[in-house]
Order: sequence, then structure tokens, then C-alpha cells
Amino acid sequence: MTVELLNPAGLPAPDIYRQVAVATGTRTVYVSGQVARTADGTPVGPGDLAAQTEQAYRNVAVALAGVGASLTDVAKMTVYVVDLAPEKMALFGEGAMRAAADLGLVTPAITMIGVTALGEPDLLVEVEATAVLP
Repeated sequence: MTVELLNPAGLPAPDIYRQVAVATGTRTVYVSGQVARTADGTPVGPGDLAAQTEQAYRNVAVALAGVGASLTDVAKMTVYVVDLAPEKMALFGEGAMRAAADLGLVTPAITMIGVTALGEPDLLVEVEATAVLP
């Protein structure tokens, strides 16, 4: 295992992510921001944050598979959400958990950042990842 995920004593211990990722490997993989598009560029889930989150996570998994990695190799994710507000957290979590149900549990260190817009007007979320391989 190249990535150890943990919640150290003295910090909150959330269920949906870990506070710290310790990575020991020889290759680092940087996945650029993935959005709610299929391989041919078709938009997924217009106006639906949960559906867009699920597709973005699926695209991260595809990108990782392309270099022989998986979501379990991810040490850190950064998530950008348009007009981030507390009520959007449940929708984000719903999409992430739907993807995790068949892709593997996704609980790395994570940072969520609210933005006013992404690269295209219909996009609600973008997910980038850093993975470490042996």
C-alpha cells in the first residue's frame, strides 16, 4: 500500500475523508480537474450536483486506470464547487458515495473550494487528484 490515510488524535475524525495522507512510493500521478463529461464530451447531469460529482469521480478513476492506478492510490483530492454552500454538501456526498459504491471507497485527504464558475457554464464541480504508486 503506497498511501496510508488517517485521522490523527486531536483533529476531527470525519467519515467521508481523512485529515492526513502519508504517501510512500516512487511515482506520483497528477490528474487534472475532471468534470461531468463522458469520453465523447457529452455533458452529464445538467443542474444536478450529485450526478456531476459522480461522473467527475468516475472520470478520475478512468484517468488513474490509464496509468495502472486506482482510487485507493489517491493521497489528495481538490474539489471545486460552483457557489459552494452548506446545503450542497449532501448532494456532493451523494454523488461521491454513488461513485464509491462500485469504484472503491474514496476517503483521501480532500480540500473543497467554492468558486464562482468553472471552465464551461453548465459545470457545477471539478475534481483533481494526486496519487502515489509503488
